[in-house]
Amino acid sequence: MQWDWEFAAEITPVLLSGLKVTILATILGAAVAAVLGLVFAVLRRSSNRIVSRTTSFIVEFIRGTPLLVQLYFIFYVLPDIGLRLPALTAGVIGMGLHYATYAAEVYRGGIEAVPRGQWEAAKATNLTARQTWINVILPQAIPPMVPAMANYLLAMFKETPLLTAITVVEMMSQARIVANTTYRYVEPMTLVGVFFLVISLISVVGLRWLERRFGRAPR
Repeated sequence: MQWDWEFAAEITPVLLSGLKVTILATILGAAVAAVLGLVFAVLRRSSNRIVSRTTSFIVEFIRGTPLLVQLYFIFYVLPDIGLRLPALTAGVIGMGLHYATYAAEVYRGGIEAVPRGQWEAAKATNLTARQTWINVILPQAIPPMVPAMANYLLAMFKETPLLTAITVVEMMSQARIVANTTYRYVEPMTLVGVFFLVISLISVVGLRWLERRFGRAPR
């Protein structure tokens, strides 16, 4: 099958509409991952063994199962117990929850890199636990985490085609619809690959800048 430039131009707006959904799912999923990852990291450091061990089990369980299985469970199994979610919402929660377990490790590394003297100084000045975390620990721990977190954001973006399994009409899903309707696969699949490649290359440039800007351990 030969490449048809006219057909490629015709389907590009359709694929770009799917790209918007892909980017939206990535950004929302990253936000969920960032928040839940911090929650997991803090809970795993809890002095309460029940809390820390339960959180560790949940994190390891989620990390040890495929994202696709988790998406299927959220979208197709939860409705059986009365919890029905829109496809995009289920996809965002699934990806966010999955990557939160990896973000938790990034948070853990950043938190442990904060010198012990900072914890002792906060305690000596009678700061509460909340004040210690917000005003002392996190401001020092987060900057070195930024490159790694951005790397997971890129990985999440590349895994958005899995959302087509739960009926989210993102870019890959749009390409499949076009291909199955016209029986032309070269143009839609190639364009999807090109769009992913272009955005990934732009993101890599951003990652390099973030590594230079933030990729230094706190002193």
